[in-house]
Amino acid sequence: MTTAKFNRTAVQVPDAQAKVAARVTSGSIEKVHLESAHGRTLAESIQAPHPYPFFRRSGMDGFAIISTDTIDASSDHQVWFRVIDEIPCGYTSDHTIVSGTTARIMTGAQVPEGADAVVMMEMTESKVENGEQWIALKRHILSGANITPIGLEVQEGQQLLEAGTIIRAGEQSVLATFGIAEVPVFQRPKVAIFATGTELLDVDEPLQPGRIRNSNSYMLRSLVVEAGGEPVMYGSIADDVNTARAKLEEAIQDNDIVVTTGGVSVGDYDIMGELVLEEHVEMLFNKVTMRPGSVTTAAVYKDKLLFALSGNPGACFVGFCLFVHPTIRSMQADAHPYLEEWTAILEEEYTKVNNFTRFVRGRTEIRNGMVYAIPAAARVDESSVMITIKDSDCLIVVPPEKKGIPAGEQVRILKLPTGHVR
Repeated sequence: MTTAKFNRTAVQVPDAQAKVAARVTSGSIEKVHLESAHGRTLAESIQAPHPYPFFRRSGMDGFAIISTDTIDASSDHQVWFRVIDEIPCGYTSDHTIVSGTTARIMTGAQVPEGADAVVMMEMTESKVENGEQWIALKRHILSGANITPIGLEVQEGQQLLEAGTIIRAGEQSVLATFGIAEVPVFQRPKVAIFATGTELLDVDEPLQPGRIRNSNSYMLRSLVVEAGGEPVMYGSIADDVNTARAKLEEAIQDNDIVVTTGGVSVGDYDIMGELVLEEHVEMLFNKVTMRPGSVTTAAVYKDKLLFALSGNPGACFVGFCLFVHPTIRSMQADAHPYLEEWTAILEEEYTKVNNFTRFVRGRTEIRNGMVYAIPAAARVDESSVMITIKDSDCLIVVPPEKKGIPAGEQVRILKLPTGHVR
């Protein structure tokens, strides 16, 4: 066992994040059909190939007219128009509207040539004379009334979507509208996950004295999916550095990132702490000024990032959110890869203090237009506690210089990923 793992230099969280960011490489690009694009990250910016709408569109059911025909229309003077066509949606008229004529038109249909206004049907009177339909108006109609002009929403060449955008419902609509059937997206980074610990049981094994089930791997799997990655599960291994070395070698081959949980402290069986100090591994950091998860470790092996997270569930969760989540997002050109930062009012007093920055699991409530942050109860926000993770939607940042924070004070919080499957 090397003694180097006992002599660790702690780095600040932003410095640790910067060390990782400097080693992130962009992911590969592939094209997927629009149906499969939901939740994927756009790899190229998209410009409008045409204006939208690309034809003059009727805003309502009514009649297409020339507005100047109605200049003299009033309650005392009806102006009559001969109906020469009917235009449902999806059809165009072969007729040109000239003075004294009109065409019945449906909402969303293309306005015929010659017409510069659409008058709603309820404003007209009608008659049939000599087999022809006529309508009358008693009001002056302005040019452009009830017509959506070409390019009102989007001009040709205008940027529609920026690279790095996650494709959700609104983006799907835009891409479909402009006929982008094959969408350039980043390949989901493949993230290998394995846990270390002789005490670990598979989830389908019965409990045994002194042993626990491997829950962290499944938590990490969900977090990888939420971040837009593709998790690849490698199970768990016993506390043996040779086994860990072999597992890392296997995992690094076919994946973009390797994430492990457990074995990063300074105990006799903390094998990942040993492994990252080996000559062929470039360690970036193995101690961060944060609680929980100060032993969070990052390294580079064969030009790929390795994250060795704590085996304690709370610390593992925080370590992933602060370091692995941004890495997966950055590989897909996300302009905002880190957790979103808010300001909130602390709902309940928080009394625990530490020399390191604390990231306290909590939940938010919005009342009367204000955001309140409620920390998890003191005994259940410890790094070894798992149960509060599911109830948390934020991390409350408690600076090290704070000697506790009273209720009602403003605090900085980091919003956790929404949990939406990408």
